[in-house]
Amino acid sequence: MPLLTLVAVSALSSLGTAATLLAVPWFVLESTGSGISTGIVAAAETVGLLCSAVLAGPAVDRLPARTAAVAADLLTALAITLIPVLHHTVGLSLPVLVVLALLAGAARGPSDTARQVLVIGAMRRAGTPVERGTSAVEGARRIGTMAGAPLAGLLVASVGPVRTLCADAAALLLCAILVLVLVPAEPRVPESPRDSGDSYGARLRAGFATLRADRLMRAVVGVLLVTNALDSGLNAVLYPAYGTRVLHSSSLLGAMMTAIGLGALVGTALHGWLGHRWPRRTVFAGCFLLLGALRCALLAHQASTGVLLAGLVVSGVGSGVVNPLMMSVAYERVPEDVRGRVFGLVVACALAATPLGALAAGLMLDRLDLTAALVLFGGVYLAIALAPLAFAVWRELDGPRPSAPGRTAGAHG
Repeated sequence: MPLLTLVAVSALSSLGTAATLLAVPWFVLESTGSGISTGIVAAAETVGLLCSAVLAGPAVDRLPARTAAVAADLLTALAITLIPVLHHTVGLSLPVLVVLALLAGAARGPSDTARQVLVIGAMRRAGTPVERGTSAVEGARRIGTMAGAPLAGLLVASVGPVRTLCADAAALLLCAILVLVLVPAEPRVPESPRDSGDSYGARLRAGFATLRADRLMRAVVGVLLVTNALDSGLNAVLYPAYGTRVLHSSSLLGAMMTAIGLGALVGTALHGWLGHRWPRRTVFAGCFLLLGALRCALLAHQASTGVLLAGLVVSGVGSGVVNPLMMSVAYERVPEDVRGRVFGLVVACALAATPLGALAAGLMLDRLDLTAALVLFGGVYLAIALAPLAFAVWRELDGPRPSAPGRTAGAHG
């Protein structure tokens, strides 16, 4: 029941987040008519998420994970609820809206991190292989994200962005209640000697030190840093450019994204079913070959619509496999008493270069052309796919795996 609850909460939270990502910009544009104001509000939420991913880790490790998850969801729900409340009462100025967006982003980070910690205990209770548990959570997240955007579109069209935000707040409140009622509290992890009595700064440095000491985790973070930047460039710049210059159709562009999402769901299901039997290093390389190099090759070649959509489904399979695979590695390798800090740092590193990816894609599109930009992006993806086969550190992917995802710092040392 705890694992099923966390899977359901992952879907519900992702659905609400996707709805907010549509409703908040719509609300700002409807209220102010300013694209700059919309960008400022969106940036504020991203900044809040990045800061909390780094800074909230020590607090998540000190608090019971269930308490941290519930409190963060309630804080996010409060921040989102205040937007319609203030709008309908005293009025909502742009600075106040920016602060609320910053607060919502800052609270989502600890919530996601704390739920990741809870998933480990839930998998242990259920006796579920780590590959199967992470795939279930990842699959639920993808379903929630895919359903959230069109559902939000319907809600915004029918009841407006303000009431859509109320629905998101209600979803977050339900997440908090489900976790509080159906997920048992985890026993406190004994503090390691290096943390005992340490200051907040020392605990934060311990998280950095743990991540820095693990060669494979450093390599994984490096891959996340680069590939998320590439994905940002594709999603924000190159896909829309392909839709306008090649497909000449927004509906076909939407079909592209749907094909990738469907393939990702298939990949997540396959990993949950068979992932514990696969050689991770080979699968890791194959996934990046599919999700990056193949995708960019199809777009650069300007394949026919049928071939393109079928190829994007196959490409999406790679994306659906690689995310739970990397989550499984993190669950197995990160010591239990620093998971909040390390998981938060991983998220922050994964997001840190996303603005640069979009900027680089825009510069390539202007200075070169769409095909050249896609070829260059595909070449970087190809290099990432070949890296596990060329560098010794990646052999640790196929090394001995812990029997259960519950190591402590002592075991790590």
